[in-house]
Amino acid sequence: MRADRLLSVLLLLQARGRLTAREIADELAVSVRTVYRDVESLAGAGIPVVAERGSTGGYRLLGGYRTSLTGLTAGESDSLPLAGLPAAAEALGFGPGAAAVERKLLAALPSGNRQRAQHARRLFHLDAPGWFRDVEPVPHLAEVAGAVWECRPLRLTYLRWRSPQEVVRDVEPLGVVLKSGTWYLVAATATATATATAAKAGAGAAAGDAVRVYRVGKIHHLETLPGTFPRPDDFDLAAFWAGWTARYEADVYRATATVRFSPEGLRMAPFRLAPAVMRALRSTAQTPDADGWVRARLPIESIRHARGDLLVLGAEVEVLEPPELREAMTMAAAALTALYARPAREGEGSVAVADLDDDQVVTAHLVDQTVLVCDPS
Repeated sequence: MRADRLLSVLLLLQARGRLTAREIADELAVSVRTVYRDVESLAGAGIPVVAERGSTGGYRLLGGYRTSLTGLTAGESDSLPLAGLPAAAEALGFGPGAAAVERKLLAALPSGNRQRAQHARRLFHLDAPGWFRDVEPVPHLAEVAGAVWECRPLRLTYLRWRSPQEVVRDVEPLGVVLKSGTWYLVAATATATATATAAKAGAGAAAGDAVRVYRVGKIHHLETLPGTFPRPDDFDLAAFWAGWTARYEADVYRATATVRFSPEGLRMAPFRLAPAVMRALRSTAQTPDADGWVRARLPIESIRHARGDLLVLGAEVEVLEPPELREAMTMAAAALTALYARPAREGEGSVAVADLDDDQVVTAHLVDQTVLVCDPS
């Protein structure tokens, strides 16, 4: 609405002091010509906004003019928890509302506190995704967030890792979580009564049975079903997520392996092994032998996963047991030996590595027949 945009222009000038038409247009995602018209309308309404020419010019308010019209609309109130998180707000469909909330909050602050808040924004930045990872496309995220907000049931066509990979689920969405750059949907898969029971159970078995977690990027198709469902008042999303993640990490590792690490392997391990595995390494590490090698027991997800995880450390780690994992490591080492024993063949399985610094250490390892080139620094 134009009235909301006029107020946004006024609040921007009040919060930042002086802005060019281009800066205002970029902030509000409108054209420069639209900004010209809006400024003329503000001046015509008696707002003391003036234009200053020159390289340091722009629009500003005369005489420290301030407005108290900083009340939040219903949509802006919905976006309040996301103020200061523009990327997440935009992905959820709350981008304009969150930006308006931030402008109004800044405008309501005294001049000194407003400057401190703006200075803090220049000093701190949140970059949620992990290293070397593309942001996962989530075309259905905004629709999922809308269903969560409106308590509308969904029908998901979901792609999972085990067979059958494509499944259809009717769910009652309870919340959305962003973890390490990946979006997840927390939803009930049973009746509302069972959901309420699960919420009261907290981290108990009922919660795991009635409420499940879905990776939003794996939703292949989404349909909003008619009607609404009663959201349990006592369902605590943060508490459920804390309990679910703890159970998930505990359930992933279903066996253990006895492993020896060289001194160099111990140095590399924190950069190559998962946090849960590193905690086990530190807690079970025995006294180093005469050569400095340390024996420890590590949790493993499966033989295949453990082989890939430990191959990264090359000859700096030795698997002692279970025999199946030691055999898998032996076969992988033999395959590598056979691969590199023959001359390189042009265009067959070669990896081109260009423009590496002389002091850059590069490790190549074979994981499920895929060669990865890693910089351990």
